[in-house]
Amino acid sequence: MAKSPKADVLSAKCPSREILDHVTSTWGCLILVVLQEKTYRFSELRRRIDGVSEKMLSQTLKTLEADGFISKRDYKEIPPRVEYSLTSLGKEVAQHVHALAGWVEKNAVKIVSHQKKSAVN
Repeated sequence: MAKSPKADVLSAKCPSREILDHVTSTWGCLILVVLQEKTYRFSELRRRIDGVSEKMLSQTLKTLEADGFISKRDYKEIPPRVEYSLTSLGKEVAQHVHALAGWVEKNAVKIVSHQKKSAVN
């Protein structure tokens, strides 16, 4: 059996770079963090994640679903009822993204202070 090539996010041609972009984009990160709480319907996600447009939420959900991080359950009802939840792979990556988001929240005041100092200079 042939060995799979090792992923290298520093290589421009490596698909891992695109995946990294999906999970660390603003909307990707926030969706993963929120779905750790519970299964959500589209409209609930939109209300929970302040500022996300319907278009961006839809696009990001499709991307994360294609990556295998999110599962979509369509109940085939009228009115439409669709729910989103994390897959086991999604739960794993969400833990890491949640830790990063938590670190950013914890250090936001310091970071903004540095940004303001840099803007003055």
